[in-house]
Amino acid sequence: MQYIADFHLHSKYSRATSKDLSLESLADGAKIKGLNLLSAPDFTHPVWLKEMKSKLSTEENGIFNFNGINFILTSEIATIDTFQNKTRHVHHNIHAPSFDVVDQINELLGKFGDLKSDGRPMLTASPVEIVETLMCVSKDILIYPNHAWTPWRAVFGAIGGYNSLEECYQDQTKHIHALETGLSSTPDMNWRWSKLDRITLLSNSDAHSSNPWRLGREANVFELPKLTFDEINDVIKSKDQKRFLFTIETWAEYGKYHITGHRDCNVSMHPKDALKLNNKCPRCGRKMTVGVLQRVEELSDREEGFIPDNSIPFKSLLPLYEIISFVTGVNQLYSKKVIEEQNRLIDRFGNELNVLLDFTREELMKVTSEKIADAIIKVREGGVRFDAGYDGVYGKPLFNGSVQTKTSVDQKSLADFENR
Repeated sequence: MQYIADFHLHSKYSRATSKDLSLESLADGAKIKGLNLLSAPDFTHPVWLKEMKSKLSTEENGIFNFNGINFILTSEIATIDTFQNKTRHVHHNIHAPSFDVVDQINELLGKFGDLKSDGRPMLTASPVEIVETLMCVSKDILIYPNHAWTPWRAVFGAIGGYNSLEECYQDQTKHIHALETGLSSTPDMNWRWSKLDRITLLSNSDAHSSNPWRLGREANVFELPKLTFDEINDVIKSKDQKRFLFTIETWAEYGKYHITGHRDCNVSMHPKDALKLNNKCPRCGRKMTVGVLQRVEELSDREEGFIPDNSIPFKSLLPLYEIISFVTGVNQLYSKKVIEEQNRLIDRFGNELNVLLDFTREELMKVTSEKIADAIIKVREGGVRFDAGYDGVYGKPLFNGSVQTKTSVDQKSLADFENR
C-alpha cells in the first residue's frame, strides 16, 4: 500500500504556531491534503503528551491511529552549544517507537532544559550528547537534522551551523541515517555533495498550522507491505528505492532562504555576485543573509546535475492555494475566493495531492478555469520560473511566458546596482 508521510509537524504548544493545532485539525488537514501518515509531534511537551496518550489509539507496531489517520511519534528539539569558539544552534527530529520510550527520552532530555517551556524545547547540550543519550534509551530511535540548510538553526546553516555531519555529530554520526532537506533546498542540490551519498533525504513540511497550503507541502511517498515503525525505520536506514518511491518537494526557489539577499533593501542575488561583494548589501552595506544555494556551493564537491546511483527521486510541486492565489492575483492568506476555488477542485478529485499529481488538463478544466488548469500542469511538468526567495521572503512563481524545461531564477546581479 502507498503511504504519503509528513514527519515534521508541531502542536499548539510550540512557539509561533497556530493555536488551533490539535490532533483533530491535523487529521482533518491530512484528509484534505491526501496524507495518510503524520507526525504525532512535540512529544517532549508534558501537557501535550498527556493529551496524545488519551486520544491516540493503542499502539500497534509503533503506529497509532486517530480519526482515520495513521500517526508516528516524533518531536523536534533544538540544541545549543559552543564548538570551535562559535555558538551552534541546530534543530533535530526524533522518531520514537512507543510512549514507553518517549517517557524515557523525556526523563533524560529534561536534564538539558525545560521541556514544558516550548513544544520545541531548547536544550543546552551538544548534538553528540543528545544522540548518545537517545541511543542509551533505544537503538530503534531515529534522529536526524531538520531543515538542514536553513541559515539559522540548521546543521549546515550559514549562521551557527557546521561544515559536515561528522563535525556536528562526531563519533555519533554512525547513528545519523537521514536529513530533512528543508523548503529552500531540493534533493538535487544535496546530491552535489558526496558526503551525503549514504544519507536518506527526507522532505517534511514543518507546518505551523493544519492548513493544506502548509501541511504536507513537502512529504515522503512509500510503498510498504505493512505499516510499522520498524518498516519505516528500515526503509530510511537502508535507503531502499523499492519501498521509498519519491519525495514531494516545493520548488527550492519558493523557499524563504534560497538565494542570498537583504530583505530590508529588497536586494537578492546569485552566490557569485554575493561573494564579489563579500556578502554585503550593495545598498546599505550591511551583511546579507547567505542563502541555501550559496551554502551548497561552498560545501559541494560536484557539478550541478550529478545524480548518485542510490538517489531517491523527487517531484516538485506548489500548494494548490498558492497556485490559485498567484494565478488570480489574490495576494493574501485566507482569501474566500481562493479557498472556494481550492475546495471545488478538492471536492471533485478527492484531495489536493490528487489534483496536483494525477489529473489531466482536460479533467481539471471541467472544474476550474483554463488559466488555473494550465498553471497546475506547468507546476507539475516543471514549467515555472521564479523570483527566488531570500532573507525570509517566499519566492514567487511566474506563470506567464512559455513553458521552461528547467526552472530558472530571476534575481538581481551586480550590474543592477552599478552607478547607483
